[in-house]
Formats: sequence, structure tokens, C-alpha cells
Amino acid sequence: MGVVVDRLSQNDEGEFVAAVLASRSLHRPWVDPPDTPERFAAYLEHSSREDQGAYVVRHDTCGGLVGYVSVGNIVRRAFQSAYLGYAAFEGHAGRGLMVAGLRAVVDMAFGELGLHRVEANIQPANARSIGLVRKLGFQREGFSPQYLMVDGDWRDHERWALRSEQWPT
Repeated sequence: MGVVVDRLSQNDEGEFVAAVLASRSLHRPWVDPPDTPERFAAYLEHSSREDQGAYVVRHDTCGGLVGYVSVGNIVRRAFQSAYLGYAAFEGHAGRGLMVAGLRAVVDMAFGELGLHRVEANIQPANARSIGLVRKLGFQREGFSPQYLMVDGDWRDHERWALRSEQWPT
């Protein structure tokens, strides 16, 4: 049992929005993904920029959405770094498939994107998300109070990061 990772496209809109709506209890208060066609269109447009990327993770057998991963705010030159965002969808959650999906995107980040570092900012009480990045070798680098607005509130986050030399090739 594995996953397939593809670039997010307009063709994903209906299934993506439906998966987000079905996964509200899984996402809140951690993330606020696009839950309307309008928000999806804005997210898709934003992710098409040169410094962004968005991917869907699908189950390799049934083809259903497992989750999504974004690689954002890619900074080049001396930094070669980006931020990761991700969320699982109900129906496939808790089966280790997002570990495989995030692993595939991190492979792309260090491979074809040529990044040196990726960072995931996670709310301290989000044990499942912290467990996911730990499985991939991310290390906690610090704490940022009121770092990011999620669902209408400024929320504290832990900074978890991984460098290319720590990643198995």
C-alpha cells in the first residue's frame, strides 16, 4: 500500500473541496485549507507561482485523496529553503500514508527543487503532525509565540526543520 503524489490542478477542485469539508474535525484547529471553489481557485493560483508548489497525495490503489502538501515561500540564492504545509483527509488518516506522501515531497524538495532546508511550523498540541515530521527525521529548532493566524486566531508554533544532508538519498 502506497501513495502517488501529483501537482495540484484544477481537475482536483471538486474532490479536494469535498475532502476538506469531510475532514473538518481532523483539521480544526490546526489548519484551514480551501473549503470552497473560490478559496480553492485562489490557492491554486497562489501555488502556481515560481516560489510555491502544491501537491495532492493519492492512495495508489483506490486513487482517493489521502491529503495535500505545499512547499511555500521558496527562497533561493544563499538560503535555498522553503516551508512545508500539509494535512491528511478523513478516510485515509492514521494509516501512515501521509508519511509516505510527505516523504515523496521532501524528496522532490531536496532533489529536483535543489533545496538545502525545509521547515514545518506546527502547533505544540498537534501531536499527530509532530509525530509525522519526527518519523521523517525533522528536528525541533524552536518555539514561535503567536506565529501564524489559523482559523481566526494567532497561534503558537514549534519550528521543525530538516536539511538536505540529513536526508537519506
